[in-house]
Amino acid sequence: MIFLPLPFVVALLLLILLVAMLRNESHEGLRPFLALLCLCVGQSIIVGLRWGYDIAVLRYVLPVLASCLPPLVLASFRCLIHGEGAAASGLRWLHATPPLGIVALLALSPVLVDGALILLFVGYALALLSLGRAGPDGLDEARLDRAHAAHRALLVAAAALCVSALFDLAIFLDFQWARGANAALIVSNGNLVELLFLGFTADVAARARPLPAGPANSDDAASLAKDREVLDRIDHLLIEQRLSRDDNLTLSRLARRAGVPARQISGAVNRLARKNVSQYINDFRIAEACRLLRESDMSVTAAMLESGFQTKSNFNREFRRVTSLSPASWREQNRPSTEPTGTHPPHTHGESKSRLIQTE
Repeated sequence: MIFLPLPFVVALLLLILLVAMLRNESHEGLRPFLALLCLCVGQSIIVGLRWGYDIAVLRYVLPVLASCLPPLVLASFRCLIHGEGAAASGLRWLHATPPLGIVALLALSPVLVDGALILLFVGYALALLSLGRAGPDGLDEARLDRAHAAHRALLVAAAALCVSALFDLAIFLDFQWARGANAALIVSNGNLVELLFLGFTADVAARARPLPAGPANSDDAASLAKDREVLDRIDHLLIEQRLSRDDNLTLSRLARRAGVPARQISGAVNRLARKNVSQYINDFRIAEACRLLRESDMSVTAAMLESGFQTKSNFNREFRRVTSLSPASWREQNRPSTEPTGTHPPHTHGESKSRLIQTE
């Protein structure tokens, strides 16, 4: 019977995911994610050949490939932050040093390779956490309806790098104590963790779009007036120019249209509306969906797409957050009403927005 190592199965699943991304998405801004998937496909195949068929010479290739993984993970998430990508471009050559360093250690002192890989994975995990410390609004080039998922994926990626470091430590200890008797099993399980991590990052690559950030942080009266001016400008774009219905809207695109730094918009929304930018935009989208559900015979799915949402799960979650009802229940309770509804939610600057639609 033909023996098929588990890493080969992992490689096949990753290859299917890669092909799906190449077929269904434009590649602009996704190159780091695509490169990451390609690297992991290759790494899974080589792991299968090394431990499934005992091709010993590949033991020199695996550490080099593994050292390329953390820099690619960091580059993938940096493409979701406008300022980070530009700032890192001049230092990009530094991320080539890990594989070069591993090659040097393999030639001069192979016993240090495992320790170097552990430090490398943990170091890049900390760099990822630092990158995501600003929260979902910090990923200003991710589409607003995917910013939260992108941030969660960043945290999962950091955790996965730490888990990979633990697997490397386990392999090192296994060779020290059991002469590598369990190494194949440990490596195969580590490869499955890699698949889980890549499932999240690939989802971000497929659904989030990369695109400015600038500081603003003061509590005086002038700053408050400036926050109100920023929010008025954003409201005008969302209502009058119907920008809230753009399903590819990102924080940085909104910032460019408004002529205001992205972090200033995020700060103004946080301070005055007391919510994040994604929720603020979705309030307008839910208001438009409610208007369509009340005033037309449009299906719930059609109203969802027309108001700027792309996925039912996100639409239903945000609809319940705003109205405390499902779309169908809200329509049933509010359809007979003749009261006019606006295309945007009523709100008062400096306070949390009230419910968009009052049930009768």
